[in-house]
Amino acid sequence: MHADDTPHQPDDEFEEFDDQPSKSQRKRDMHALQDIGEQLAELNNDRLRQLDLPESLHDAVLEARRIHAHGARRRHMQYLGKLMRTIDPAPIQAKLDEWSGASREQNAKFHMLERWRDRLLAEDEALSELARDCAAADIQKIRTLIRNARKESAAGKPPKSSRALFIELRSALLGE
Repeated sequence: MHADDTPHQPDDEFEEFDDQPSKSQRKRDMHALQDIGEQLAELNNDRLRQLDLPESLHDAVLEARRIHAHGARRRHMQYLGKLMRTIDPAPIQAKLDEWSGASREQNAKFHMLERWRDRLLAEDEALSELARDCAAADIQKIRTLIRNARKESAAGKPPKSSRALFIELRSALLGE
């Protein structure tokens, strides 16, 4: 019997590689961890402390903030990705997602309040619309702030009443 006559048996050494991720998948995972490292480097110190990172990763994130040369920063981000492989990144990513969602929500509220203030300063009928839509609004106080803000703007003075109007709107519309 020749070697060619035997039925082909799969080699055991190749079967063990079937369950490993492809090289492309490993690269995508590595880049995702580097992206998390980038986000960590952009956080302020308070939020960074809230994450309770291992000391080596925390130090590397702080170091990343000091590196500005493109090539050096790229290499350091690769190093951050390497450090991230030693921990479970899911809780960190969840917290980052939570913060980014909260900041988008805060931005939307802020812009809504700005639109109301701008309308109130530009259109007289906006005040009656606000009174109709928001029962909690102190209309008399808002009317006074609008009048004062318009006078300040016409005189070229600092927008003290405009800021106060924004604060009053935040209190009335958001309850803050």
